[in-house]
Amino acid sequence: MNIIGASGHGKVIVDILQCCKVEISGIWDDNEQVKVFMGFPVRGTIKDCIQARPADLIIAVGRNDIRKKIAEQFNATVFGKAIHPSAVLSRDVITGVGTVVMANGTINVGSKIGKHVIINTHASIDHDCIIRDYVHISPQAGLAGNVEVGEGTHIGIGASIIQGIKIGKWCTIGAGTVVIKDVPDGTTVVGNPGRIIKP
Repeated sequence: MNIIGASGHGKVIVDILQCCKVEISGIWDDNEQVKVFMGFPVRGTIKDCIQARPADLIIAVGRNDIRKKIAEQFNATVFGKAIHPSAVLSRDVITGVGTVVMANGTINVGSKIGKHVIINTHASIDHDCIIRDYVHISPQAGLAGNVEVGEGTHIGIGASIIQGIKIGKWCTIGAGTVVIKDVPDGTTVVGNPGRIIKP
């Protein structure tokens, strides 16, 4: 597996792949000062990776918009997945290409996870949720059943989303926020109960 990203998120992906006994072929990053990362050679920049077209790839970039921009430069078939052995996924859960599920993440029955999604450490997604492409669910965030999260949205650390909520595209849900109402596209929501601070 090849990894784009030689920073904190990349460290977690390396660890997941090592736990899964997946061979790491190389790391790619635009910081040309970094030659070795977590003991693996940095083979070149993201542009070099695009030209090399490796057969298996994970984008280890936490920012949703940048992850999307990089992903769109590749054919979808090159992307793998990284799911930590301690993660718990119901047997019928669907996960898209490029998606990562970190240690102790939980995804319950009937849920559908899009491509290039990050389900971070101890995040909990209950039954029948729909998580669209390029979403990041931060550590210890909890989604009750039948929650829908639109493309590119970031759910902050420790946020709680009650059942049946629809969160729009490219939203930011602040750390510790409790969401009890639907959230329109492109908004920032903070607090308990959550309130929109940036329309």
